[in-house]
Amino acid sequence: MRNHRPALTAPLLIGLYGAIRLLPGSKEPEAGWLLGHAALLTGLLLFVPVLLELRRRVAARLLGRVALVVAGTGLAASVGQTLIDLWVGVAAVDKADQHRLFGEIQDVPGVLPVFYTVLPTLFYLGLLVLLCAAFRQVPLWSPLLVLAATVLMAANLDLMTPGALLFALALRPLTVPAGPPMRPVVA
Repeated sequence: MRNHRPALTAPLLIGLYGAIRLLPGSKEPEAGWLLGHAALLTGLLLFVPVLLELRRRVAARLLGRVALVVAGTGLAASVGQTLIDLWVGVAAVDKADQHRLFGEIQDVPGVLPVFYTVLPTLFYLGLLVLLCAAFRQVPLWSPLLVLAATVLMAANLDLMTPGALLFALALRPLTVPAGPPMRPVVA
């Protein structure tokens, strides 16, 4: 990666969000909510260059493109969810109003699967495929750490910070300059 910062900064900002959400008052429409979600949004956006770098390291071009689209779709859905959360945090006057606003938004048909349940999982799936497909450019343990981190964070959002640290370890090899993408061997 020409600039290694996103590969480490993206997961660390998500870890910061995870740490902030454990603080008292951070789950209400106050400064903690807004600061945490701003860190999450920035971390998610920094995954764009990470995904592009992984795509560059994949020899199988079609697989790399498909995985990039899948991961990008999930990432866009996660960004959308975070923007909704930020808006609710700004618009709500108290915890009850926050619940009411979330209820109104999530009652709109399609909002839950698009922004909260189905499409966001595509980010993790696409990221895993990209890491596996870049097997000559990243170590085997990178996708295994991403898988472990994803399971950890899905099991309990209070484990986002340890999961994000696993993501940072998994993506650390992207800070090393990559060789040219390997071409598939044609027999």
